[in-house]
Amino acid sequence: MRTRIVSCAASVAVLAIGALATQPVLRAQDPTLRWVKAAPFPVPEEELYGVSVNNKMYVIGGYGKTGEAAPAMVWEYDPGPDKWARKKNLPVAVHHQAQTVMNGKIYFFGGCQRPVSGPGVNGWAPVDNAWEYDPVADSYKALAPMPGKRCSAIAENVGGRIYVIGGVTTMDNTNDVAFNGQGPARVLGVNQMYDPAANTWTTRSAMPTGRNHAFSGVVNGKIYVIGGRIGHGFVTTSSNTDVVEEYDPARDLWGVAKARMISPRSGGGWATYNGKIYVAGGEVQNERYSAAFRSLETYDPAANRWDILPSLPGAVHGNAVAFIGNRLHTVSGKMEGGGFADAPGKATADHSVMEMHGSGTQ
Repeated sequence: MRTRIVSCAASVAVLAIGALATQPVLRAQDPTLRWVKAAPFPVPEEELYGVSVNNKMYVIGGYGKTGEAAPAMVWEYDPGPDKWARKKNLPVAVHHQAQTVMNGKIYFFGGCQRPVSGPGVNGWAPVDNAWEYDPVADSYKALAPMPGKRCSAIAENVGGRIYVIGGVTTMDNTNDVAFNGQGPARVLGVNQMYDPAANTWTTRSAMPTGRNHAFSGVVNGKIYVIGGRIGHGFVTTSSNTDVVEEYDPARDLWGVAKARMISPRSGGGWATYNGKIYVAGGEVQNERYSAAFRSLETYDPAANRWDILPSLPGAVHGNAVAFIGNRLHTVSGKMEGGGFADAPGKATADHSVMEMHGSGTQ
């Protein structure tokens, strides 16, 4: 019996040491990190996505209102004059599109339309469209469609190829053209590679944990998929996960799961800077509560560790996030969890900026 007790104590000690190795660094009270205000977003919305190109930020998408098509907005922010400019809408009115940047162009994949009549009315109808957007010319070029229809995937660029991973679509073995919170949906781990030079798609190794509404980033040639939603695409019918998975495109290999998120969440904004992935905002809902997050946390793949930064100015989900230089921008979003009837005044026009220390690469 004594041996058994000593063995158990040793196991506990080892577990405790392992836990300490990945404890987050608390920088929430760092006086050198603070939020400042920038030009408010002209059309407050949720389900927005942000990228930066040529020292400008592009805020894209929007959810809109039940009974109407998605707004599919594209706004350009220029930090020099601190002004917003409206650009041409997405060619297909979708929300929850995947997007990434390569060679000064923005690439869009999939998304969900909102049928305003007929089959699937007011549900989410996944599409397979792919587009290349030239911010300078403010023009779109249609690309080879994805091999399958899906929305709320992530897209990342590594080595001149784009990987579209995860997402959600209609349930197989049904005739559904759209899904909603009262019916089934298929959450995906599918991983498809798009080659812009050849305009072709190739299926790659599937993500171990199928999910949608995830966060992501690329560091040292590897893709990290963070958190997100399992079980369904609607927050009212799903659960958040804290799982972080690493994909090596060069080997077409998924590695061991990484340090878990501090707070499991989905539906927020993200960006990568100086070898770290920034995760901002998000939402959660269960039988006890529905909430949006103020949390701003970073994941460092080299150290396999999470750090806690000063919270966002307000709790939001569906906020657009991007770096311009070493300044982190968070734009708009809905100031509560999703899944409720659309109501005016629930999205914020807030546009806040935090300057990070030192220089780095996005």
